[in-house]
Amino acid sequence: MRTTLLAMLIFLLSVPARAAKTLNFYFIDVEGGQSTLVVSPSGESMLIDTGWPGERDAGRILDACHRAGVKRIDYLVVTHYHLDHVGGVPDLAARIPVGTFVDHGASVEKDADGEKLFTAYERARANGHRLLAKPGEKIPISGIQVEIVSAAGQVLSKPLPGAGTPNPACSTSPPQQADPSENAQSVGLVISYGKFRLVDLGDLTWNKELDLMCPNNKLGMTDVYLTSHHGLKISGSPALVAALHPRAAIMNNGARKGGDPEAWQTVHNSLGLEDLWQLHYAEASSPQNNAPDELIANTGKDEGHFIELLAQSSGEFTITNSRNGKTKTYKP
Repeated sequence: MRTTLLAMLIFLLSVPARAAKTLNFYFIDVEGGQSTLVVSPSGESMLIDTGWPGERDAGRILDACHRAGVKRIDYLVVTHYHLDHVGGVPDLAARIPVGTFVDHGASVEKDADGEKLFTAYERARANGHRLLAKPGEKIPISGIQVEIVSAAGQVLSKPLPGAGTPNPACSTSPPQQADPSENAQSVGLVISYGKFRLVDLGDLTWNKELDLMCPNNKLGMTDVYLTSHHGLKISGSPALVAALHPRAAIMNNGARKGGDPEAWQTVHNSLGLEDLWQLHYAEASSPQNNAPDELIANTGKDEGHFIELLAQSSGEFTITNSRNGKTKTYKP
């Protein structure tokens, strides 16, 4: 009996403790476009946008999938139909299975280039299921909450649970000229795992942000803000950023796209922000309008480094720069 108990004890001690389940994000460098791989604690995967057409971005996405152990994309969210977001869908879908395509409906851009881009996407989408994104509905991924907050030019009709307080920053963000492009049609998401929250609004532009945040904040606060529209100044209004009150922000800019000084300063100066991470050094901006070198994934051209975020249900999260291994953990 003693021998049996001793053997059992030795076995239990020899088994490594199971790692805490995390919600994983991989912010992939697609050179000024967007592609973010999300892997839930259940193992289900969601890819938000696919970057540009061609082998480069599809290859970088597949590298991230391999790192994450993803062999199938369960949900592919296309925020809107611009080349830097949807252009890579045909190349990627030819190389990895996609279960369900999520989009906002038909493109509002009816010129020849817009129609060609949308038609190529439709052909790829025909090989999977399709979910039409509508504000107030969810993408059904086990273990996490993925709430659709904007799509097809519409936003939430009522605040998310716990949100809805007046937003004093609205007075600092007067409306701009109306945006008739696909950017204003962007599918926006709030992704939650326990106490952790991340907001990704695609390329949603200024006035649509105001529809979400004014006069009352329909989203509430967040831990991490993926900067809207690559950090271009026509998005990322003070009304949005101040009300989100993020602890960390990640800017998915390119070397020569996004990272506008005005948008960068809005995020950098927001109360409560601890760090602003960037996918690229913004070459058109001064060093004072870029993050510290250690928080920038790519300081040169076409390096392909990514930013990884691992979140726990307690609200704790860790961000890592793949270029230099810089890691920071944010305690709840």
